[in-house]
Amino acid sequence: MNPLYRNDISGHHAPSWYAASVPPAPDRPALADTIRADVAILGAGFTGLWAALTLARRGVRVVVLDAHRVGFGASGRNGGQVHSGFNKGQDWLEARLGVDAARALWALSEAAKKNLRDFCETHAPEAEYRSGITHGAYSMAERDELAREADYMARTYDHEIHVMDRSQFAELVKSPLYRGGTLDPSGGHLHPLAYAQALARAAEAEGAVIHECSEVTEIVRGAKAALKTAKGSVTADQVIVAGNGYLPNILPQVNAAVMPINSFIAATEPLPQKWQEVLGQDIAVADSKFVVNYYRFSADRRFLFGGRESYSIGFPDDIATALVARMHRLFPQLEGVKIDYVWGGALGITPTRLPMVKRIAPNIIAAGGFSGQGVALSGMAGRIMAEAILGDGRGLETFATLPTPRFPGGSALRAPILALAMTWFALRDRLGI
Repeated sequence: MNPLYRNDISGHHAPSWYAASVPPAPDRPALADTIRADVAILGAGFTGLWAALTLARRGVRVVVLDAHRVGFGASGRNGGQVHSGFNKGQDWLEARLGVDAARALWALSEAAKKNLRDFCETHAPEAEYRSGITHGAYSMAERDELAREADYMARTYDHEIHVMDRSQFAELVKSPLYRGGTLDPSGGHLHPLAYAQALARAAEAEGAVIHECSEVTEIVRGAKAALKTAKGSVTADQVIVAGNGYLPNILPQVNAAVMPINSFIAATEPLPQKWQEVLGQDIAVADSKFVVNYYRFSADRRFLFGGRESYSIGFPDDIATALVARMHRLFPQLEGVKIDYVWGGALGITPTRLPMVKRIAPNIIAAGGFSGQGVALSGMAGRIMAEAILGDGRGLETFATLPTPRFPGGSALRAPILALAMTWFALRDRLGI
């Protein structure tokens, strides 16, 4: 079943606090003609919008097509957390790719955070970017591993991460379950839908054209590629595919390596007097569970708690019960607090949990599979794909060094195999092993 429509109403954002807290965006017309562009982009999330903005600033005629609305997918409904690096440590990357490649990837990831911060400062103050992200450990072994990684990053990359023992971490993240953790001041958090909408406005101000409610049903390859919709098509010299977890099965090379999984978030009522009983600072938090818990407070002091995953396309009938139970286990002090919003969405993952950004054909470039760390990295992926089209392929070459193999069995077997693996890891989490 098409992930674009399984859990959502056509042309509408998910029923999230994010959608409820931003002013209504203008409706952009659906594509209803056959048109020409220099570059056609599938997807109006962080990746596609950064590509459009980068190209439009250089005078390129660019058209963006989205099946729903700007920021409809993961870009407009995620946890809003801005991480450093990748889902694999720098020492892991060095061992497999070599020191030079690993350093180039680190430089890209650092540029991705700066890219985001600078844009929010100049174009999107309403995204309310805040600095600081922590990682919580449930065991001393996990805390020691975090400390080892922090030491390695300080010595090798001059990147400072603060390591905390149990009592120090408990002053920052007030859960009885953690045994320590780390604080990365260079990370942070923001309102993702407000950020996506600001990107769209900036791209349009530079001349980009965005068509909403325009699902791409076919990608026609050739010297001039084309994106076809039900009522029109865009023929272009170059195509960027940025559908990520919502990409229908129209580009097999991407779908075999990137698959959607669902994650869920609950938002409490505002807690202006109670929020510091949960967090000592206005920071984002993720932890060491394989099915990760991730959370932060909004500007109006709602607790946004994410976690719990599902591996079928459809959402569970009851999202809230298991998700809120996870929240209460971590923070018993929140029992009885009212939950105002619960929503879910798909993110794209790869077998290695590393982004897939590469050239699919001479004039088609695709990106996806950011695996929960895409708030900064996906925007940088859009930017470097645009730069490759403009003649500077260094960033694309660097991203393409990341190993992103096909799922065993390709797109046909990726979901059942992953579901079996995730069931095992979820059981491990519950048993504490």
